[in-house]
Amino acid sequence: MLGHSDHETRRLILQHQIYGPITRRFFEAAGLGRGMKVLDVGSGAGDVSLLVADLVGPTGRVIGVDRNAEILDTARARAATAGWRNVEFLAGDFQDAVTDRDFDAVVGRWVLMHVPDPVALVRDAAARLRVGGIVAFHENDFTYPPATFPPTELDRQVHRWLVPPPGGPGAEMRMGTKLYATYLDAGLPAPQFRLEAPLGGGPDWPGFEYVAETARSLLPMLDRLTGATPEEIGVDTLADRLREEAVRHRAVQMLPLMFGAWTRKA
Repeated sequence: MLGHSDHETRRLILQHQIYGPITRRFFEAAGLGRGMKVLDVGSGAGDVSLLVADLVGPTGRVIGVDRNAEILDTARARAATAGWRNVEFLAGDFQDAVTDRDFDAVVGRWVLMHVPDPVALVRDAAARLRVGGIVAFHENDFTYPPATFPPTELDRQVHRWLVPPPGGPGAEMRMGTKLYATYLDAGLPAPQFRLEAPLGGGPDWPGFEYVAETARSLLPMLDRLTGATPEEIGVDTLADRLREEAVRHRAVQMLPLMFGAWTRKA
C-alpha cells in the first residue's frame, strides 16, 4: 500500500525517529533483554532490528526478514555504520527464510496490518520460538488518526484525505485493537498490552513532516480509496502548511495510537 520507493524508505526512518522510543518501552515491558535471540518479521529499513540489537547486546542475536530485498541493502548498511555485528538480514518470507525454532522472541512493527492473514503469520512466527518465548507485535489503530488539539481546518482535511472508510481495500487500519483476538485465534495465551502515542508541537516537531511523507507514499492509492487527488493534497507543501497552522493556533499534534501486545508461548 505504501510502496517501496526511496521516499518510502526515508519515511520509515523518520517514522522510527518518532515512534522508536515508544517501541523500545514496549519491548522492555515485554521482557526483551541481554543475550536473547530475536526474529524481526518485516524488518524493512532495519529500525526495529537495530533497536532490538541494542536491547539484546553483543551477546544476543537478531535476524531481520523482509520481502523487499532492496530495502535490506539499506538495513545492512545502517547496521554496519552503527557497528552492530549481531544483526543479519534475510530476504523473503520468514516462513521460508528462517528454519531455526529456538528464538527467545519474535517481534514486528506495522507488519500484521499489511498481511491478508495476520492470525496465520502470528501462528507461524510463534512456531519459531522455544517454549516460554515472547511474541511481541506493535500495531497502530486509525480509529484515532493524526489530529491536532485544538482541531484545525487543514487537520480535518488531512483526516478526510488519508483515512479510508472501514472495510475498504488495503491495510487493516484498526489492527491495534484486533491484536487480542488475533493472538487468541493463533493459539497463544491472552496477551498483555501497552498503549502509547506520540504527541508534540512547535516548529521543530517532526510529526508534520511525517504526515506529509505518509501522504506522499499513499498518493498512488488515495484517489481510489478516498477521492483525494495529488493536486488537492499538494504534498510538497503539506508539512509546511500543517506546521504553520498548528503554530498559529498553538496546537499540539497527536499521531496514531500504538498498541503493543505481548505474550509467551506455552
